[in-house]
Amino acid sequence: MGRKVNPYGFRLGIIKDWRSRWFADKAHYAELLDEDRKIRLMIRKDLDKASISAIEIERQRNYVHVWIHTAKPGIIIGRKGANVNQLRTKMQDLTNKRVKVDVTEIARPETDAYLVAESIAEQIERRVSHKRAMKQAVTRAMRQGAQGIMITVSGRLSGSEMARRETQREGQVPRHTLRADIDYATAEALTTFGRIGVKVWVYKGEVLPERPAVVAS
Repeated sequence: MGRKVNPYGFRLGIIKDWRSRWFADKAHYAELLDEDRKIRLMIRKDLDKASISAIEIERQRNYVHVWIHTAKPGIIIGRKGANVNQLRTKMQDLTNKRVKVDVTEIARPETDAYLVAESIAEQIERRVSHKRAMKQAVTRAMRQGAQGIMITVSGRLSGSEMARRETQREGQVPRHTLRADIDYATAEALTTFGRIGVKVWVYKGEVLPERPAVVAS
């Protein structure tokens, strides 16, 4: 089960929240879903150097609220907010609705699974040894407070004739425990030998339910 189900989807509604939060009837559901996809693609395409980890979208009637989680908020905001205003205008033209954009800084990008996977994929594309890239990512994540990390790369590693898979792991990564906060992401490196897939699991500790307050009698 832990190897077959996306760790994020596995924990939805338990310790994880949906990244798109809105309700629509059958007539408009597909249209709004496609609109969400276009918003995410546009942000990632226009701000591909901004180290964006996640994009959350919340909708109300004729209003869209977008949160962008990034390690480099300065690139998105721009000088005196010029870049973020331009981005907001493009999204309003795309959706024909009022749009609010909030930029959230990721304090420790070394423990963000998406940014780690993208970093390893970029290094592999620059012909850095995959073993070295994986080892450095594992070391940095553990140094920044991750309780466990596992990285898997698969494909024609180092230009080998046959595709293979290699994994590096440190600490604990409990993939079946629903209260375990597992950050998971995938990325692809486009090399002259073909695509190399990168998967990253980062364990950040347990999320325990809050105890009900005891009222003194």
